[in-house]
Amino acid sequence: MNIVVCVKYVPDAQGDRGFESDRTTDREGVDGLLSELDEYAVEEALKIVEAGEGEVTVLTVGPEDAATAIKKSLQMGAHQGVHVLDEAIAGSDAVATSLVLAEAVRKCGDVDLVLTGLASTDGVMSVVPAMLAERLGLPQVTFASELTVEGGHVRIRRDNESFSETVEADLPAVVSVTDQINEPRYPSFKGIMAAKKKPVQTWSLADLGVDPSQVGLDAAWARVEETQARPPREAGEVVTDEGQGGEALADFLAGRRLA
Repeated sequence: MNIVVCVKYVPDAQGDRGFESDRTTDREGVDGLLSELDEYAVEEALKIVEAGEGEVTVLTVGPEDAATAIKKSLQMGAHQGVHVLDEAIAGSDAVATSLVLAEAVRKCGDVDLVLTGLASTDGVMSVVPAMLAERLGLPQVTFASELTVEGGHVRIRRDNESFSETVEADLPAVVSVTDQINEPRYPSFKGIMAAKKKPVQTWSLADLGVDPSQVGLDAAWARVEETQARPPREAGEVVTDEGQGGEALADFLAGRRLA
């Protein structure tokens, strides 16, 4: 089974994140890493292949530093990587991103399963898997908390607040997984050393046959007009309880419409 896992290089949530002058996310002036939610997709792909046979290809779209996301995936055990790198992609929205990913998946050849994470930790939209499936003409099976591949079918369990449901689709398919599906492995020393010899291909938009006018900030359906830094935290109010502490707390909550 040949599996492609779409992964994303995202700004470190613990870092000082910001925006470029065009109000797109700054991805080069801040430390980045493989999106935590994508690690679950990589782990699930590895489990499927290890239980049978096949290869796992990790695919990412982003600046040069996005190679870090591929590197981490290869250290976990993926067999090869693909990095779509082109300056024209900067500022792309979900629509354009799904276009680039779809063409890259097609270029990967015969793919049985496309896996993604629940969402990107920087965008948190969860729409790219559905858009990708639509562009590829494949069934989408999303928000998987459990996944089984057998006999040319993929079956998932999707957990909601009040119930769970089982969804099945024919392969090939696009599947997104949640952070409940597994526990991603840590790269071993052996895996780190082996990753250095694994192939990574770099493709441009021209390699994919994508017109630059279809991607980037100018092609985006929406754009950010203004950004403001979050105000610094204010010092808390200390109330000395001399019998009126309850009333002071109630007034505090009521004044902020929290009660």
